[in-house]
Amino acid sequence: MDKIKLGLVVSEYNFDITMMMLERAKVEAEFLGAEVSHVLLVPGTFEIPLGVKKLLEIKSIDAVVTLGAVIEGETEHDEIIMQNAARKIEDLQVEYNKPVALGISGHGETRLQAQERIEKAREAVHSAIKMVKRLKDIEKI
Repeated sequence: MDKIKLGLVVSEYNFDITMMMLERAKVEAEFLGAEVSHVLLVPGTFEIPLGVKKLLEIKSIDAVVTLGAVIEGETEHDEIIMQNAARKIEDLQVEYNKPVALGISGHGETRLQAQERIEKAREAVHSAIKMVKRLKDIEKI
């Protein structure tokens, strides 16, 4: 099997957290023998679905991993952002027939909780790679 190629879409919002998530994701991909071929930084979680769409359009990309941290505010804004982003990401995964791993923590989390969940980026990479392999196995049947 060729090396799995991943695209990463990373929210710049809560940059101190998301950039650590990005580094964890890159290390995990390398550890698992995959290649991060594209990293796309977007302003916030709301913009992640468009970034995902653009990376899914690249033929050489096998899967996309999304990274972000949606921290609770004083309104329900965080809940609205997360629900809509997650829904659209799922729609794109099905539309393009390529895995998209949800590595966005939140909604309703505090900054401290978001920091404690930075390692979840590794799990998202692992999930994307696992799905690529399982889908390729199905194609062999």
